[in-house]
Amino acid sequence: MDNDQHPLLTTNPHHLVSSLEHNIYAHHKPYDLATMSSPRLISTHIPYASLNNSIKHDSKSRIVYITRNPLDAIVSTWHFSTNGHPGGHSQHEWGMEECVDMFCRGEACFGPFWDHALGYWKVSLETPEKVLFLKYEDLIEDSVGQAKSVANFIGVPFSQEEEANGVVEKILELCSFDKLKNLDVNKHGQLWPKCDNKIFFRKGQVGDWANHLSPSMVERVNKIMKEKFNGSGLSFRMS
Repeated sequence: MDNDQHPLLTTNPHHLVSSLEHNIYAHHKPYDLATMSSPRLISTHIPYASLNNSIKHDSKSRIVYITRNPLDAIVSTWHFSTNGHPGGHSQHEWGMEECVDMFCRGEACFGPFWDHALGYWKVSLETPEKVLFLKYEDLIEDSVGQAKSVANFIGVPFSQEEEANGVVEKILELCSFDKLKNLDVNKHGQLWPKCDNKIFFRKGQVGDWANHLSPSMVERVNKIMKEKFNGSGLSFRMS
């Protein structure tokens, strides 16, 4: 498909990839995934431990997991929850300090950050053919290399001809944060009632936490992460 006719240019990404919890099973009704055209691309925030066994063990499905450093994750959560998310808070009602406190207590929609990340991290080490573990910081630093890793993982590697013709770079340009943020479809309209498309696109930068978190907040989060990730081999680049 020619990039200038790609659906991403006219449709919010969340409408192009169905979510297990927000779309497919949002109304608690039975759904036959076989009715979806194959190959099926589905998104989810569900922790690995809570996934159905048919996904974890019985199917040929592959999981591409992406996370980011906890400090930026906190700031992103705060902005998302105080800037138009349905059921969210105003910035006057929910300060950054309270957001950090909830994070450190493990209070989050899909469980503690460390449990969520470690769940997929451990499986990616045990069965790398099943789970590919990605970090947002690596995607920013080495976009081409990460794109190739994803392509290889899902079984559709780029050919030498495609690489020579700049196909990887064209895909990255189409999917880049700046490109998507500045599209009309993502600056206007709503994903759900009272949930504007634009709240999904803020900065997309690594290290923005430094503009929001106090030294004491950073120290508290880092201490907990050191304890939780100890011995796992999992670490994050913070800037």
